Amino acid sequence: MATAVASVPRTGTVLADLLPASSAGRARVRDAALVLGGAVLTGVTAQIAVPIPGSPVPVSGQTFAVLLVGTALGARRGFLSMALYALAGVVGMPWFAEARSGAAFPSFGYVLGMLLAATVVGALARRGADRSVLRTAGTMALGSAIVYAVGVPYLALATHMSLSQAVAAGLTPFLVGDALKAALAMGLLPSAWKLLGRRG
Repeated sequence: MATAVASVPRTGTVLADLLPASSAGRARVRDAALVLGGAVLTGVTAQIAVPIPGSPVPVSGQTFAVLLVGTALGARRGFLSMALYALAGVVGMPWFAEARSGAAFPSFGYVLGMLLAATVVGALARRGADRSVLRTAGTMALGSAIVYAVGVPYLALATHMSLSQAVAAGLTPFLVGDALKAALAMGLLPSAWKLLGRRG
């Protein structure tokens, strides 16, 4: 057991760092592929969307992908991946939730919040925040809170809702889904590190 624990990479490493790259050039290619892959994953999961009656914000798999990408790639690559996702969507790629593109829709603030959330959870992952179930839960909760901290006020401004109305339409209906996403991450990320430890 001690050997398995010792073989797990030290804090300061995220899961993506464990992918081999034998030279600086190959590391750049690897990082570019990871950034692109994270953007594509987010765009694909955003299409798993369920409209919420009375809310312009659908339930989607997008937030889970954002937090998973940020945690697995680290702050810099996570931010770049979400920046690519946001930029491509703004210029016309229909891969925001419900196949939207552009920036003229009330839930665009959530997309902006995802850039910050991916950066923060990626920085926390470098400090070992994805190595245990409890720390992963806290990381996912913080990342979700950041998305809402940007998305809900943006929703209020874009729709002329009061803040309490925006909370009711753009936060409250999503709490159960967020808890389920966090539970999934709590199983996936620490298990990935344990598997790497056994293989090491």
